[in-house]
Amino acid sequence: MEELDRLYQLGPDGQTLHPALYENKFLLLRADASRNKTHLGCIRHGRAVPLLYADAAPYGVRPRNAGQYFLQEALMRPADEAPLVIIKGQAGTAKTFYSLAVGLEKIVNHPTREYRRILICRPNAQFDTDIGFLPGDEQEKIASLLRPIRDNLEQLVDGNEDLRYENEQELAERIDEIFDRQIIQAEALNFIRGRSLEKTYLIIDEAQNMTPNQVKGIITRAGKGTKIILLGDPNQIDRPFLDERTNGLMYAAEKMKESPLCWQVTMLPGECERSELALDAILRLS
Repeated sequence: MEELDRLYQLGPDGQTLHPALYENKFLLLRADASRNKTHLGCIRHGRAVPLLYADAAPYGVRPRNAGQYFLQEALMRPADEAPLVIIKGQAGTAKTFYSLAVGLEKIVNHPTREYRRILICRPNAQFDTDIGFLPGDEQEKIASLLRPIRDNLEQLVDGNEDLRYENEQELAERIDEIFDRQIIQAEALNFIRGRSLEKTYLIIDEAQNMTPNQVKGIITRAGKGTKIILLGDPNQIDRPFLDERTNGLMYAAEKMKESPLCWQVTMLPGECERSELALDAILRLS
């Protein structure tokens, strides 16, 4: 552990700076005596401490970069320590993938009884107001929004990249079983806002498409033992009248900053792990 008054940051001209250090802030540390070695940590109770879950492999997934180590730490922490996690980052930085992996680890692989279920919501301007006129039941109406979730589950339920798609039917059945057993449930945003959620691992994907009022309505629904995870890319706004500053994701990130109950991670563009093309496109097209 390290006393905070001993930590400093070098400015662009080599000057010593003392950045704001608040509870739950993640740190990349280099010792004066050995600047080639990097240590990962976070601020807890006024001290810089090592990550507790650096060696974890939720659902067989291991972090590949510093951002994913921080992401894993925030997600693995129990709800009474980290009831709100906000993860910002561009496509391919494993935000949704890792969130699902940790949820499945805690409910399926090594049940901790922390959570009763994984609940997923993806905001959509059409569905968030009234889905009653659409055909089918609620699950049929929102099925199209779950395609990205199923894509991530395909990678999680079969870790063998070489054989994963040899039997598409078997892979689909394994994913269907997760939904049939209600390990993962999905709901439209307007169905969640009026409820009190307890012992729920709640993932709000594409949270940058929420309004500030919507995100407030979700966070204030959190009951005992519930963990809320807001994921999104502030630069990918699909909803009219929202921009990269006024969307619900950024609103929550700014208002909850420095809260001891909120953990935040911003993934860097270079931490994209989807493919070489995806990484190159992120770096060139940003």
